[in-house]
Amino acid sequence: MQQKPFKRKPLTKADIERLRKTLPKKVEIKADGSTEVTEKAEEEKPVEIAPILESSAPEISVPLSAEEIHSFQIYASMLREKNKVMNLTAVDDEQGIAMKHFIDSLTLCSYIRAEEEKAGGKTVRLADIGTGAGFPGLPLKISMPELDVTLMDSLAKRLNFLQEVIDRLGLEKISLVHTRAEDGGRDKRYRERFDIVTARAVARLPVLAEYCLPFVKVGGVFLAMKGHAEEEVQDAAKAIATLGGTIEKVDTFTLPGSDMERTIVVVRKVRPTPPRFPRKAGTPAKEPL
Repeated sequence: MQQKPFKRKPLTKADIERLRKTLPKKVEIKADGSTEVTEKAEEEKPVEIAPILESSAPEISVPLSAEEIHSFQIYASMLREKNKVMNLTAVDDEQGIAMKHFIDSLTLCSYIRAEEEKAGGKTVRLADIGTGAGFPGLPLKISMPELDVTLMDSLAKRLNFLQEVIDRLGLEKISLVHTRAEDGGRDKRYRERFDIVTARAVARLPVLAEYCLPFVKVGGVFLAMKGHAEEEVQDAAKAIATLGGTIEKVDTFTLPGSDMERTIVVVRKVRPTPPRFPRKAGTPAKEPL
């Protein structure tokens, strides 16, 4: 008796996915169920920033453990990968990530330690306004896990990326808020709720003060991270006073092993911000105080 030809049952998408997981990476299953042998894709090399962090962190008095350095390497790798499909940062080389993002962020640690001492053992709440790809708030959280950190940004896609990093690193006591600074500063959940508020060069200091000071508790500090800022500090004096703050000190330095000038402006909140501030979204930038 003549045998009937065998008819192969078409593979479903679920079948293809199950098989794909069991086969070597060099075998690709096509949608019609056929296979094709391909060269194994070269695995992405991990971002190697450990030597840079190990040599630079002690110079800013921030000793990092092996576990913390490993977390920074994971963060850097995820940042570079996401940056291929989304504009998170213009600086994504190993040296740039390590120095301009991580070490630069960690220069705030000594200021935060001083505030922790004043708090007498109480948990310090820190908000990073306009966090972008997570700087400086996320590096600070990695280095100082005891901090209660809030990362605030107006773009949900950036916050989605940060949530992926937080989940991957298993970080706790860190939250994400999707809002514009002007709206968040009028929200009772966030207004004058933080011991420390920081922002990194997202606007000139008179504008930045209106974005950030409404979030700071009376007695707390706003830490503004800038480049060369002497003129900005002079221009911002009136705005800072109007918003309830006073400039406590201005520290200027260069990042370790570089010629990059950085300035940290410490603004102490001495009285409540008047209710009319911050003004509606877009106004602070268009009409600085």
